[in-house]
This record gives sequence, structure tokens and C-alpha cells, in this order.
Amino acid sequence: MICLEKFLRDHPSKPRSKDEIQNTINRLKRIEGQVRGIQKMVEEDRYCVDILVQISAIQSALKNVGFSITERHINHCVSDAIKQGEGKETIEELMNVMKQFSK
Repeated sequence: MICLEKFLRDHPSKPRSKDEIQNTINRLKRIEGQVRGIQKMVEEDRYCVDILVQISAIQSALKNVGFSITERHINHCVSDAIKQGEGKETIEELMNVMKQFSK
């Protein structure tokens, strides 16, 4: 597997814009709040199905953040690597991550 630090050094990509960073941070903070909400539901001994529904919502929200980051990675990092003739390694790395992501 490619050392990510070396890869990023050798394959500069377009930095995230301040808006991209802020949007992702905001989404993650909402998810963090949802997790805290579930913790409170457990402490209050709430109905299991209600907790499970919230867990499902968090899983969906995390997947959406992951898809957003994946899309950006493909459009910038993978695309740049392909243009530089190193697409095979980058695609392999992405596929390994996608396999983990889909579990």
C-alpha cells in the first residue's frame, strides 16, 4: 500500500476550499450531536426501537459524508494521479478503502 504522506507529497492535489472544509465540519458536528443524543437516550433507558432508528440515521449521515469525501478524492486526487501516470496505484488504494467502507 502507498504511504499516504509520501503520496500526498509527490502528488499535490487541489486543497479543499474553506467552504468545503466548513461544510464537512458542520456535518460531522451534527453527527456528533446525534451520537450524544443517543447516549442520552440510553441513559434515560428509552425504547430500543427509537435508539435503533437514531443509530440508522447516524450511519446514513456518516456514509453521506464518506461519499462526499470519496467524490472529491476521485475528482481531484485520483484524477491528478491518472494524469501523472500513477492511476493504477491510486485506484488500487481507493478500491481497498471502498471495500472497508462498504462493510
